[in-house]
Formats: sequence, structure tokens, C-alpha cells
Amino acid sequence: MSERRREAVVVTGASSGIGADVASLLAHQGFLAFAGVRNDADAARVATLHEHVRPLRLDVTDPASVDEAAQTVATSGHVLRALVGNAGVAVAGPLEFLPVDQLRRQFEINVFGALAVAQAFLPQLRVSRGRLIFVGSISGRLSVPFIAPYSASKFALRALADAMRVELAPAGIAVSLVEPGSVKTPIWQKGRDAREALLASLPPKALEYYARQIDAVFAQTAREERAAMPVRDVSRAVLRAITARKPKASYLLGGAARAGSIVALLPAALRDRALRSSMRLP
Repeated sequence: MSERRREAVVVTGASSGIGADVASLLAHQGFLAFAGVRNDADAARVATLHEHVRPLRLDVTDPASVDEAAQTVATSGHVLRALVGNAGVAVAGPLEFLPVDQLRRQFEINVFGALAVAQAFLPQLRVSRGRLIFVGSISGRLSVPFIAPYSASKFALRALADAMRVELAPAGIAVSLVEPGSVKTPIWQKGRDAREALLASLPPKALEYYARQIDAVFAQTAREERAAMPVRDVSRAVLRAITARKPKASYLLGGAARAGSIVALLPAALRDRALRSSMRLP
């Protein structure tokens, strides 16, 4: 394939984890992967993934950065085949004591940032009749106590994907949502690193009310990490969403995600009981 004819895919949140692996797999499959990163250190690291991974400075919360990234891709000479919205963070804590600014930050990155990037690149996707893929989570179907901000953002992302799939169908743009369960990525270490900061940020009353439940949640995350699926499983689903003649609206990945999708359909009392049991909440 000549360099000029190589199709491009933009991947946000590509400094590590799912985003970095998606960029690497796409490059190995013949695409030019524009890997969205926020700093020079991340750019240098992702540039070593493959010769066809090209770092792209992109902060999804900065409109100027988003516009500049879209212009960079538009003038690259490569047709944009797909946009993969993967950038995200996870905010945790009991909602009773969670600073609302933390919830705003959660949505600013996971929801508003995802939509802003999609809007910026949609003119190019309209020309190519390309694909729009969002990386969601089973937490977008089943709200998880003490990581409710993350769940809420993934519920919102799912709503955006569902609406955009219908709105963009006349333009020939397929929209897919990839919904994995737990995945082996650096997010688990980040969660452990953030534990002490979370506990230190809570007022004494919060620990009085929730200490046992918070301990149970951290124990549950350790169990989930051990059982988490390989990141490549998610990357392969993204690749299928890009290359399939008729991509699925949703790619539900892993046994835990499939089980969670069933629990999400239960009546509230049964759903609550199942969540408390599975998370071993007191």
C-alpha cells in the first residue's frame, strides 16, 4: 500500500492502555494511526509502537487543541476511515460527599470531550463515509456504587452513541459502542495510587459512614483486576467495528459484561441485591 493511499484512524486517549494498543493493532493492520496524546513524553512513547503510529497532540477538554488536531489530520493527505473515542478517566467516591467539581471533571473528559472530538472530525467522516467508535463500559449499563461518576459518564456516552447512530445513518456513518468488562490496563494501578488521596479527601463523617464499604470496593477491584480480559480483546473489537461491512451497534465484551447486562435488566430490588452480593458490600 502506498503511503499516500494509507487510510487513517484517530484514536483519543492513546498514551497507554486500550488507546495505545488500539493504535498499535491498527498500524499493524495497515492503517495510519493518529494516536491522541497530551504531552511530549507520551508522544515519544507512542511513536515507538510502530512506524505507522503518528502521535497527535490532543486534549479533548481544550477546544483549540481539538480543532488543531482535526486540521492536522485533514491536511495529512490521508482519508480518515474512523475516529475511536477512547479518552477517559474514572472518578470514585461516595456521592453524598463527592465534590461536584469532580463530577463535572468526569463528564468534561468522558462525555463532553468525546462529543467535541466527534464534532470536529465528522466533516472528514462525512466525506469518507467512515466509522465512529466510542469505547464505553459495562458500567454504562449497570451503575456501580462508589464509582457512580464513571458509571454516569458511560451511561451518557451510551446515550450519545445511540442517538448519533440514528442521526448519522443517512450520511453513511456507522456508529458503534464497545462495552468491555474489566480490562488489564494501567487504570488499576492508577486506582491503587489514588486510594490514599481519595481517603484523605473525604471528611471524617464520610469515613464513619462508608469506610467498610469503601474497603469492600477496593477489595472487589483487586479481584476484578486478576480476572480482567487482555487489552487486545478490546482492540480486536475496535478493529472489527472499523473493518466489518456491517458493524454492530454494540460490542459487549467478556463474560462479566454479559452477566452485568443481564443484571441491569432485573427489577431494582433484585439488581441491588445482586450488586451488593457480588461486591461483598456490608
